[in-house]
Amino acid sequence: MRNFACKIASVDEMESKWNYEIKKNKGPNWKFWKAEAIERVRNGQSIAYYGILNDKIICETTAMLDKNIVQNSDGLVDDKMAYLCAFRTIEKYQGKGYFSKLFQFMIDDLKSRGYEKVTLGVEPTETENLKIYQHLGFNEFVKSAQETYPDGAVIDADYYGMKL
Repeated sequence: MRNFACKIASVDEMESKWNYEIKKNKGPNWKFWKAEAIERVRNGQSIAYYGILNDKIICETTAMLDKNIVQNSDGLVDDKMAYLCAFRTIEKYQGKGYFSKLFQFMIDDLKSRGYEKVTLGVEPTETENLKIYQHLGFNEFVKSAQETYPDGAVIDADYYGMKL
């Protein structure tokens, strides 16, 4: 964990990380999500957290703080509950504890801001991700619903919560 730091991302860092994601992931959704993510941080509606190793962004997550920017927001986000998304770690750094350290940094930050609970969504078919989320403490089933991506694709989502 030497030379690894967790921080709240700057807009410049977000530009860099989103450009990496757009290059890596084809399709129209990523460009839309980049513009949306940066606007939401600028508006104070979300906080992007980055894990940086040797000056390279290797993992990230985002806390959504405004119910108006979260699909199916009832029971997922309010003034004491944040919705978490965009859990990403560059593949070669997965399973080494970097994301866990970033996750704890985010939780500590959200607690200091007065948040008492966090929620997230996962597709029912993403069983490996669900195991990771349960390991992190997301064991309270909240609800199931559907989400629509910017390109019109509709997915099933199960939502889970964790008290802080």
